[in-house]
Amino acid sequence: MVAAVRRFFARATVAVETRAAEPADAAGAIEAYLLAVSEQLRPASATFFADLAAFPPAAEVYARNTRTAGRRVQQLVSDGVAAGTLRPAHASFVGAAVTEVMSAIHAGRIAAATDLDDAAAYAELAALVVAGLHHP
Repeated sequence: MVAAVRRFFARATVAVETRAAEPADAAGAIEAYLLAVSEQLRPASATFFADLAAFPPAAEVYARNTRTAGRRVQQLVSDGVAAGTLRPAHASFVGAAVTEVMSAIHAGRIAAATDLDDAAAYAELAALVVAGLHHP
């Protein structure tokens, strides 16, 4: 199972990074990145996520990939702040916050607290992060 989970995330990472590279600006890259994560995870069933959670080695692969995604958002924020296309922001905080929300989405905590499915939750996360980093 761990090998299958690794392959799933390896393929997903390529697709997500390809989408994130398309926009010319940091805000667009962040939005594309988070929406692409949602698209890649959409085919995974609730059973898939329950199986991940129940099997610690697979859960660690998932957790590691979630942390990697948060660090990638952090890097995109850093790049945008450095380029002056995003407002000054604490990129590490943004990355950590994104990691926590992503974890909550997949654990079902966001769905339980809202009427949002995972894809809608990712769209809201992308909109929130991009709006929060926009120059006034």
